[in-house]
Amino acid sequence: MPSLSPWLLLLLAISAEIVGTSCLKLTQGFSRPLPTLLVLSTYAIAMLLLSRVVESIPLGITYALWSGIGIVAIVIVGVLAYRQVPTPVQLLGMALITAGVVSVNLGGQSG
Repeated sequence: MPSLSPWLLLLLAISAEIVGTSCLKLTQGFSRPLPTLLVLSTYAIAMLLLSRVVESIPLGITYALWSGIGIVAIVIVGVLAYRQVPTPVQLLGMALITAGVVSVNLGGQSG
């Protein structure tokens, strides 16, 4: 089986982290075993995949994408699942984060 693209691994890592973070509230302070196991498992998967990604994609680029995509996705989950609607200032901040992620990627890769 051919190895997966580091970009695909990054998307899988981000997805695992989003699932884990989305379920954090369900753990009720890590007092509920099944949601806690889900959160810890998805974070472990995310870290494992991320450790593979940084072998190919520079750490700064990886973390910029991880953070930017994760923040925007978690806000969307918050709106849809928990009815946590961001303020206009928070939306502006997320737009700036998104612009930063796009500019980091358009800037090309460094050493």
